Amino acid sequence: MKKKIKTALISVSDKNNLKALLNILKKNKIKIISSGGTYKEIKRLKFNCLEVSDFTNSPEILEGRVKTLHPKIHAGILNKRKKKSHLKDLKDNNFENIDLVIVNFYPFENTLKKTINHQKIIENIDVGGPTMVRSAAKNYNDVAVITSSDQYEELIQELKKFKGSTSLNFREKLSRIAFAETAYYDSIISNYFNKKTNTIFPRKKIFHGNLIEQLRYGENPHQQSAIYSSNSNMNLKQIHGKQLSYNNYNDIFSALTISKSLPKDKGTVIVKHANPCGVSVKNNHLESYKSALSCDPLSAFGGIVSCNFKITRNLAVELNKLFLEVIIANGFDSNAIKILKTKKNLRLIDGTNYKLGELMKFMSFNQNILVQSEDLNMFTKKNFKVVSKRKPNSKQLKDLIFAFNVCRYVKSNAIVIASNETTVGIGSGQPSRLDSCKIAINKMKKFNLETDNLVAASDAFFPFVDGIEKLVQSGIRAVIQPSGSIKDKEIINFANETDTVLLFSKTRHFRH
Repeated sequence: MKKKIKTALISVSDKNNLKALLNILKKNKIKIISSGGTYKEIKRLKFNCLEVSDFTNSPEILEGRVKTLHPKIHAGILNKRKKKSHLKDLKDNNFENIDLVIVNFYPFENTLKKTINHQKIIENIDVGGPTMVRSAAKNYNDVAVITSSDQYEELIQELKKFKGSTSLNFREKLSRIAFAETAYYDSIISNYFNKKTNTIFPRKKIFHGNLIEQLRYGENPHQQSAIYSSNSNMNLKQIHGKQLSYNNYNDIFSALTISKSLPKDKGTVIVKHANPCGVSVKNNHLESYKSALSCDPLSAFGGIVSCNFKITRNLAVELNKLFLEVIIANGFDSNAIKILKTKKNLRLIDGTNYKLGELMKFMSFNQNILVQSEDLNMFTKKNFKVVSKRKPNSKQLKDLIFAFNVCRYVKSNAIVIASNETTVGIGSGQPSRLDSCKIAINKMKKFNLETDNLVAASDAFFPFVDGIEKLVQSGIRAVIQPSGSIKDKEIINFANETDTVLLFSKTRHFRH
């Protein structure tokens, strides 16, 4: 069902690309109503336009807070064109139809990025715009609604195709987009007030996201998948390689979470199936990568490397020796890019601008969502207590904190064995903590020749002595674990009997 457009109302914050739109409206002899800055811009572009206050015979008031909130505006948009009682109401009140609404909202989201001034933020909450959009979207049977300058070209083509009219399918599509736009806008406002009032878990939680891309498929080919971000982009820049998959993104976020927790401009992380299989923070970047790789070179095959520094030529040559799905870095120099681009499918990601902030973590199950704050606190000496008679030396303490930091990003139950701020054995994802100990030890014995100065970290307490006993028997001289078990005294006694350094963390760090 086509609808002829005779009158359009335009009120936009984004005044770009208006000229082409105004040309098509003029060509089809469509009357234009507008207000405020949009009215001035239309007049500046030398097009005819009727100001809203002249259309309604009611001046803008309250410093512009009230201008389009008027019965003549909303009756013109909302009336059903074929309903007799509606037609009578319009005639009795001398109202007329508005067939096209073109509105984009005050830039509330951008305002949040520019200021923390609450009054300025409040003044950038649009009221009239979303109200008109909702009215038009509800009455899509008769009215078309445009909410972004990105839609102008599609509207222009529609008006050309149907000689100044719009089709029902087009209007229904615009309605769907419009309701998503108003919901998204309100969700940002809602979340702002939650944050301002420190309301972490409100009675009703609104989630919003921008589609980054639809992926080829999910974890498996029969599953549909896409990635959304609460920002307009993820601050990740792909500079080479084929399209990223669902599993790639899962690994990328796991790798970045670890590498961004490491010291500035230091650290290499290798991830496979969302688990680290090697981490090192040696000062020399090439040695850092080689050390991380030596932890478990078999698992690294087909994995993801994340470097918390800029990749240069020498490291690029070394990286090219191994089949990898993705390489992430804080930039690549020109020689490194040239070398790495010889593998056409290898994805290169610049993560320089990716930041870990005050984040919430979401997991969905059917129609239910689990929400929690992320485990991102940086560790210091104050987070730990030495509970053994033997005290750690400075090197051991540094290695213990390094191992414990890596351990919290390993799927639980997690054990990490380290030496010289490099992982040498990782056990993950086992129902039994003892089994994780055995896996970490076996990895260490299989791949690492140098096993001096060994320390181990556990993501939760040892419920029995058998786990720490297994580690000590394998040459570990210092252990770090959270406290909280009824067996804590037995663990301390065992450490003292074996002259083992034992530190307790004040917090547990499961990652399921």
